[in-house]
Amino acid sequence: MSIPTRTIGPLEVSAVGLGCMGMSAFYGPRDDEQSRSTLHRALDLGVTLLDTADMYGPHTNERLVGAVVRERRDEVVLATKFGNVVHEDGSRSIDGTPEYVRRACDASLQRLGVDVIDLYYQHRVDPGTPIEETVGAMAELVAAGKVRHLGLSEAGADTIRRAAAVHPIAALQSEWSIWSRDIETDVVPTARELGIGVVAYSPLGRGFLTGAITSPADLADDDFRRSNPRFAADAFEANTAVVREVQAVAADKGVTPAQLALAWVLARGEDVVPIPGTRSETRLAENVAAVDVELTAEDLARIEAVAPPEAFTGTRYAAAQMGSIGI
Repeated sequence: MSIPTRTIGPLEVSAVGLGCMGMSAFYGPRDDEQSRSTLHRALDLGVTLLDTADMYGPHTNERLVGAVVRERRDEVVLATKFGNVVHEDGSRSIDGTPEYVRRACDASLQRLGVDVIDLYYQHRVDPGTPIEETVGAMAELVAAGKVRHLGLSEAGADTIRRAAAVHPIAALQSEWSIWSRDIETDVVPTARELGIGVVAYSPLGRGFLTGAITSPADLADDDFRRSNPRFAADAFEANTAVVREVQAVAADKGVTPAQLALAWVLARGEDVVPIPGTRSETRLAENVAAVDVELTAEDLARIEAVAPPEAFTGTRYAAAQMGSIGI
């Protein structure tokens, strides 16, 4: 099949990308052989944007993705991220210091096995380091030929403006889906004003919007969603009731709930690219087919009526993690 392309900043990418995090971390046991097959299948289908990060694993996801990318480098817009540091004891911190920026990039290049990263994001903003210093160091990576374009993830509007004053920002990556819409008020308008594309992660609500998760018991014991407020018992029940309404819209449309959710994100604008994650070739093909789903004004109004932003229960991260959002 042919996937249409979209432009995020100066980059032309497939209208639907692939988030690779779940292949190595957070969503239960790994299956690297299956994941490699899915990565190759994504490229065969015309998916060009592959998204990873140094903290996925940690480090194992970059190695997994890099092994496939090296075989088909010309077909890929390769994105990775730095800034979330995982320590030996399992604790985490955020580091945006210039010294760490340089060290993290060199380590990612080595793990990926490539000469240049197409899109390099600051994964989370370091509140202890002025964004001007972080982006200044990232700009040095561009000048050195190690990175082609810069991005931010989950940054607030003021931070985006300050960053863009130092060096052009190609993309902003943030959670955006039918059930996560907080970036619509200030962040998206700011990105658009500055010509920054939006890459939407978790466009399927971490799988919840697909209807495939019917109980918290469906999740593996080590699945991080077990500690996510929206998957907690009472919230799960309330959110399931909303998702059933979304599923009804999908059924009337003759598409799967996942395809409806992705089509909704795609309908946010031509400068928006969702990056659903999956380890399954079947789910991958289903997700990619969402590019052919056209939502009418009536469809969008119906979705808004059954699933307005305030309809969902619980924050999208636990309190400690929410503190690093929108800085």
